[in-house]
Amino acid sequence: MTQFINARENIVTEAIDGLLMTSGGTLERLDGYPHIRVVTRTGWDRSRVALVSGGGSGHEPAHAGFVGEGMLTAAVCGDIFASPSVDAVLAGILAVTGPAGCLLIVKNYTGDRLNFGLAAERARAFGLSVSMVIVDDDIALPDLPQARGVAGTLFVHKIAGALAEQGADLATVTEAATRVIEGTKSIGMSLDTCTVPGAAKEDRIPAGKAELGLGIHGEAGVEQIPFESAAQALGEATKKLAATMDDAPHVVLLNNLGGTTVLEMSLLAQELANSALAPRLAHIVGPASMMTSLDMRGFSISVCPLSPADLALLESPVPLPAWPGCRPLSAVTTRALPDGLTPIKPLASPHPQTAAFLVKCCDILIAAEKDLNALDAKSGDGDTGSTLAGAARALKDAMDRLPLADHTQLYRAIGQELSQTMGGSSGVLLAIFFAAAGDAAASGQSLVNAMRAGMARMQEIGGARPGDRTMIDALSPALDALEQGIPAAAAAAREGAEHTATLERAQAGRAAYVNPEQLRGHVDPGAEAIARLFEGLTT
Repeated sequence: MTQFINARENIVTEAIDGLLMTSGGTLERLDGYPHIRVVTRTGWDRSRVALVSGGGSGHEPAHAGFVGEGMLTAAVCGDIFASPSVDAVLAGILAVTGPAGCLLIVKNYTGDRLNFGLAAERARAFGLSVSMVIVDDDIALPDLPQARGVAGTLFVHKIAGALAEQGADLATVTEAATRVIEGTKSIGMSLDTCTVPGAAKEDRIPAGKAELGLGIHGEAGVEQIPFESAAQALGEATKKLAATMDDAPHVVLLNNLGGTTVLEMSLLAQELANSALAPRLAHIVGPASMMTSLDMRGFSISVCPLSPADLALLESPVPLPAWPGCRPLSAVTTRALPDGLTPIKPLASPHPQTAAFLVKCCDILIAAEKDLNALDAKSGDGDTGSTLAGAARALKDAMDRLPLADHTQLYRAIGQELSQTMGGSSGVLLAIFFAAAGDAAASGQSLVNAMRAGMARMQEIGGARPGDRTMIDALSPALDALEQGIPAAAAAAREGAEHTATLERAQAGRAAYVNPEQLRGHVDPGAEAIARLFEGLTT
């Protein structure tokens, strides 16, 4: 996979310098490139306990992103997924440690344990007070003699860092770190492995599967399970965590492993807040990218028992963009719509024939969802099918609320429903179409003429004309032929839709911004939807 890098051997040093250049002068590094890569706070008061952490790079913003007031004093950065050298760790310790001593916070990986441990011994030989704690929060592999250290490490950084900032001594800071480690549990899940710069990607996780309990270096997890939905995936992860927790209030950290979108992470947060684990979760950190695995399409959840004292330390503000803060996990609150936007609902009236016709129209659009999305991906953002299918599902759900026996009111009610449930410009345009058709029907016009009036209003506001490569290219000829029957309208719609494949430039809609080469030979998805709708009604 192509990545935004220059040379693999320089990626870590260049990334560190980028972090320093954008830190506003709050960070600096030791002059030891390329072998010693240590990021430190500027203006550090060596009379306080120093906190040093680090490990392999590729977990950004950890660890250098958490260097700053109230968290780490220094971060020692190794190569991608590789422990830093003993000399690099020792340099970091010597650079920031004064009479108050230093705490090393180390994730439980062999290389980190050995290199940080030996560096600690050498620092003690210099007469420095150095403590070391090992974070082993991963519960994925219960039979592993030494559990891995993963995103729960951030609880240690924050709580120990806040105590050190307040002037606590080394014994107090170390005791707090040890206590947090003992209570912290984490588990991760991903839909894909990560891509290490300069190396071939390992395609270990097949489509339709999710891997539970994989490590932050892409190590295999405890099992691969069928992936059905975000709710199911998160439920599998929280089930593992629940077995390790008591009923005390906990803080939860929802971490993006690097390649999961912000939209997906917010959805996962919603699922977490509604999960069986939720009654034991009082506060949340995230969702955010904190301890990543390059571009891994996954998430991890870490939990820690929450005492009032620890909560105060977690909530203490820090000026670090990488730390998202600790907040109460609260219920959704709502406000009533402003006056004028609350819809006036028409009186529902049953009409089985009309209901059956509308349901058939909806089912046609729902069945075409994947095909229309694939077609739209060639000229837009790939969501035409989902937009129409979502509106169709919402309309089916609203069927018992519609004035089915009064077609004049029905047009308006459909327009109102679409304006609320259908996103994008399509929703607005179709809402205009049905509202105008309702007005025309109320003035006594026939069904066909009412629909033509709706199309005219839609064109007036939307600006599209036949030949502009939009749904109008299929809708207009279909309405012209509708008086001859639905088969004639379907044939006209299909001819109009196919014609859009010969139009190399769109004059309206999102496709207007697309290179003509991408449009050539592809039917406009909106026109295709109209053609499929009429064709489906002929059967």
